[in-house]
Amino acid sequence: MKRWIPLFILLVTVAWLAAALRRPANKTDLDLEAFGRLPVLVNGRIKPLDTVARTSLLVLQGRQRVSDPTVSEPFVDTPTEWLADLLFSPAKADEYPTFRISATDSPELLTLMGLTEADTKIVYDSAVKRTLALADFLPGTRIRFSFNKLAPKLEELDRQVQLAQPIDPQVRTPFQKAVIQLRDRVMLYQRLKHSLQLPDSPDFLGELIQFQKDIPAGVAAFRARQRNEAYDEKAFNSILGAAQRFDTMGQMGYLLAIPPSPAETNPTAWRTAGHSILESLTTTQLDPNVVAYAALGHAWRAKDARQFNEIATVYREQLAKRFAPQLQKSDVESRFNAAEPFYKSMDLYALAFFAAIFSWLLWPQVLQRTAYYLIFVAFVATTAGIATRMWLEGRPPVTNLYSSALFVGWGAVGLCLILERFFRNGIGSAAAGTIGFVALLIAHHLSLSGDTLEMMRAVLDTNLWLATHVVIVTTGYAATFLAGFLALIYIVRGTLTRSLDQATADALGRMVYGIVCFATLFSLVGTVLGGIWADQSWGRFWGWDPKENGALIIVLWNALILHARWGGLVRQRGLMCLAVFGNVVTSWSWFGVNMLGVGLHSYGFMDQAFWWLIAFMLTQVGFIALALLPTDKWRSATALRAKAG
Repeated sequence: MKRWIPLFILLVTVAWLAAALRRPANKTDLDLEAFGRLPVLVNGRIKPLDTVARTSLLVLQGRQRVSDPTVSEPFVDTPTEWLADLLFSPAKADEYPTFRISATDSPELLTLMGLTEADTKIVYDSAVKRTLALADFLPGTRIRFSFNKLAPKLEELDRQVQLAQPIDPQVRTPFQKAVIQLRDRVMLYQRLKHSLQLPDSPDFLGELIQFQKDIPAGVAAFRARQRNEAYDEKAFNSILGAAQRFDTMGQMGYLLAIPPSPAETNPTAWRTAGHSILESLTTTQLDPNVVAYAALGHAWRAKDARQFNEIATVYREQLAKRFAPQLQKSDVESRFNAAEPFYKSMDLYALAFFAAIFSWLLWPQVLQRTAYYLIFVAFVATTAGIATRMWLEGRPPVTNLYSSALFVGWGAVGLCLILERFFRNGIGSAAAGTIGFVALLIAHHLSLSGDTLEMMRAVLDTNLWLATHVVIVTTGYAATFLAGFLALIYIVRGTLTRSLDQATADALGRMVYGIVCFATLFSLVGTVLGGIWADQSWGRFWGWDPKENGALIIVLWNALILHARWGGLVRQRGLMCLAVFGNVVTSWSWFGVNMLGVGLHSYGFMDQAFWWLIAFMLTQVGFIALALLPTDKWRSATALRAKAG
């Protein structure tokens, strides 16, 4: 029966992923799924409201779930429901724990915002939960707070931001960085609240209807006043006060939710609801799209599911007449968000890693096949996710740091599948599980900065070089990392276990050598192509930019590994140590140069990741030191190899 276990797990895994492709079911009568698919223009890209909700929550609190440790159920079922509350029932959303403020980031910020120990300490009702909290199985400190909790201290926050802004970003204190980050999050939250209605309006639809009625008299009074003629002062003041309120809404609005009129030749000329309302002073007629969103808000607050669903359906049908391609992409992106192929692949990579590890202890054939199947399914899911992103963006697979993390992990896992197919010893699956999981974890943290399908920077806006230089050099990154992780397996098994026998050691040696050859070729070709692109973009082939230096160091290091092996300067263990240090070199070229904040290739200054990068580098150096120790295990392995020949 054991031989059927891998096939059974394969079928279950495929069914699990297939179930995620179904359209999400609404948990209430309100059709939030249809609402989440409505398109808006944000940061130069048309995207569904579902994406806006998810990316906004990631920026505000680092996750998509709106909940509190002391409450058994989340405050809302989906990110889209949270966004609908924020847009249409802001007073309700202001009570949700949405803003992440941690003492780990800056304890001074907690004090600034008036958050005491009583606010941060979590007290559980259950004795079991209190025990689990003491053992750190449950959080003991609250790190997410509502807007209402922060509101009394927002003026002081603005004052601290004004003091911090003149200081160069690279020399700001952790407190100064934290206050600026929190202010940016508060601004995003406030701008979202002003996107589709005035937050302080108890009946925005009624206010719009009254404004429509007042337009003729108000405009007439305004024109008469300009001509120094007698005018209706009440009508003038009424229309002026409303216009000032809507102007604030237009200036603050984050979502460009109102599509261009049929007469507009620019299809990307979407507007905020506030600006569209002000335009009605010229046209004397409110845009029906503004009224549709106001009616949606009215139905949402009244929890009138029939009206809400009907308005969403009719509004979408009207958009489909002019924006069918945009709606198609919006639908696919919303479905892609719900399927979460990368998060599901992380789970599969973790399971595959443990299956591969245990295969070295028991049931080798069964668990190795199981691990291989899990890796293959995760690889297919990741491939589908990357392909979907390419179609949505209309670009090659690598356009920013987030997509580079996806591609590096994907490329390394693909190579691991090939290795496992040839060697069938579980090593390729173990390496694939590790690299795949870590790469997607890195990608998740990179997604916390906002939309990962962002508009391209001008210097990168060329599909030719994105499809050649960037893809090839990133493949070189993936191969170099893979060689390093295979070497880590060699070191760990050789020093911490007794499982590194002659055959396994030799197999790992051949794997690392072959992958380093592959990495050298792709790193060299990618770097040369990058020089040609630089010559076309900046007028010089090479300028000793930090990123260019990093790419060159990768090529030189891989060449050094090969020459050291060919010249007999290192043997098997030395080869592994050099390959592990390749992880240090590649991680610096990949992320380190961005943290410098200088040069033409600094596309994402991420000072918060600095200590994680340093920690990773130190661990790699630690493994090299471990490999160099003359332990009994190493001596035993050496004796076995000497005895064998």
